[in-house]
Amino acid sequence: MLTALSPQVPRVPRSQDPFAGHATAAHQAPAPQGSGPAWPPAPPALPAYGGGSHGGGPVWGDPGSQHAPPGEPRRRRSGGLVAAVLVAALVAGGVGGGIGYWAAERNDDGTGSTTVSAAAPQDLKREPGTVAAVAGKALPGVVTIEAKSGGGGIGGEGGEGGEGGTGTGFVYDREGHILTNNHVVESAAEGGTLSATFSDGKTYDAEVVGRAQGYDVAVLKLKDAPGGLAPLPLGNSDKVAVGDSTIAIGAPFGLSNTVTTGIISAKNRPVASGDGSSGKNSYMSALQTDASINPGNSGGPLLDSGGAVIGINSAIQSAGSGMGQTQAGSIGLGFAIPINQAKTVAEQLIRTGTPVYPVIGATVDMSGQGGGAKIASEGAGGSEAVPPDSPAGRAGLKSGDVITGFDGKEIDSGPTLISEIWTHEPGDKVKLTYERDGKEQTAELTLGERKGDS
Repeated sequence: MLTALSPQVPRVPRSQDPFAGHATAAHQAPAPQGSGPAWPPAPPALPAYGGGSHGGGPVWGDPGSQHAPPGEPRRRRSGGLVAAVLVAALVAGGVGGGIGYWAAERNDDGTGSTTVSAAAPQDLKREPGTVAAVAGKALPGVVTIEAKSGGGGIGGEGGEGGEGGTGTGFVYDREGHILTNNHVVESAAEGGTLSATFSDGKTYDAEVVGRAQGYDVAVLKLKDAPGGLAPLPLGNSDKVAVGDSTIAIGAPFGLSNTVTTGIISAKNRPVASGDGSSGKNSYMSALQTDASINPGNSGGPLLDSGGAVIGINSAIQSAGSGMGQTQAGSIGLGFAIPINQAKTVAEQLIRTGTPVYPVIGATVDMSGQGGGAKIASEGAGGSEAVPPDSPAGRAGLKSGDVITGFDGKEIDSGPTLISEIWTHEPGDKVKLTYERDGKEQTAELTLGERKGDS
């Protein structure tokens, strides 16, 4: 059993979320009286394996040709699915700074164990499409990230080096940009230090280009980036199907260049995770995989069987629970940010350094389960829950309306609604289904935008 390295802070209630007070934000955690502060927020169909764009030869995974389904059927999210969302949020608030945040922390149990970094197999020859061939080609584009804060840790603790952790990232382009999770680098973002170590053992200093806390995506840039960088090819997470083979690469518990395999277990899985200290939350409509993912895998690539990145490994569901208690490792429930969404966010960060979030402009009760996402009676500080000039206001929504459908996806809770909204972009036209006085109604609206995380 292993514990997180950095000092821990008690969980902050959702009502203290940093998105509170933004009247144009889309969503918010409820206030103690049942009304919440105001909140803001590419889902996954199939890669061509073998003879497709990623190379020919024997394939790893399903050898048959696959085709994207013409349309994903509507489905009722069960009570069990809602429970999974809320459990993920609970673990996020109580243990190691969150399922995603905890997954980035480096183990230091004082046992004197030695971390061995395996070098990339430079002269390994395997048939195209095998796990070994895919891993051998991808490893040179994956880095282990070391993040250290600039101070002495929380409350002056943590020693001379300050708070730190280990995570993973991968080469995004030849200019030296590295794509990873926000929670991997957050501790070092303000005055700390970052380094990226490649599979050949060479280490380079790095700096933050931009971070998106709500999406849990960050972009770094190598200082003095070397020539010959090998960006990993990006796949299409919209074309992923349940049962597709997956490969995860990362540094679980500091063991760099670790390769694990599995399948896509589910798509469009609503997952909420937080840092456990400030009430800041991240939401994703995630790809679920049973590939073994452990602390240190965060920010690493989830690959399809052709070697293309289909997601960024971000969170795990752990069997452990409770503040400061020992955590279990992988139980086969890992979650990745779909690469289509991560790419959009990365391009925003590279261009401007600031994330942009789509919003509906309504304050949503985050505590409801199973019956949809209810619009609260009032917003932050007694403001209107649905301002007249917001997208939701112009579409005719009112306090007390319960949103049950968003752009063809069924909505069973506030976190699910945020996850679905954040798969879109500002300016997208979407259709909402909602209930008012027991009657189902529909409305169309154009998503607004919110810039930044504060």
